[in-house]
Amino acid sequence: MATLTVWGFSDPDSAERVRDKVVGLQKSELITVHDAVVVTWPADKKKPKTKQAVSTAGVGASTGAFWGLLFGIIFFVPFFGLAFGAAMGALSGSMRDFGINDDFIDSVRSKVTPGTSALFLMSSDAVVDRVKEALAGEEMELLATNLSVDDEAALAEVFED
Repeated sequence: MATLTVWGFSDPDSAERVRDKVVGLQKSELITVHDAVVVTWPADKKKPKTKQAVSTAGVGASTGAFWGLLFGIIFFVPFFGLAFGAAMGALSGSMRDFGINDDFIDSVRSKVTPGTSALFLMSSDAVVDRVKEALAGEEMELLATNLSVDDEAALAEVFED
């Protein structure tokens, strides 16, 4: 099963740079990246922009639908009326199967704001200590994950140093 992690950055450009590094780590078989989406939110814009690393044509419509639903729930529900919000709320129930609950959504929504960026990473088979080494010096914060509480705490501890 793939792990979904969301990494936050205090500027709108860092997420894309880190995404490129992480995707590059696949060549050394240090991680398997199933998909990665960068969310950039320039300070002068009303809403964020997303950029998927893997072509949706190559991975199929289901991955694009997953990301579309996730980003719709996180970033756009507050901007629409109650009827749309209720429909999205019903759809968000299906996200719980992926470990995405209200806490996950609220955490990401509160931290990905104008002037920041985030990397949404769907991955597996990470050699955590080697990935950490490759990303040394990057200022990033684990915002949310579908890992267990214990696994999330261990991962956050690795990247806090």
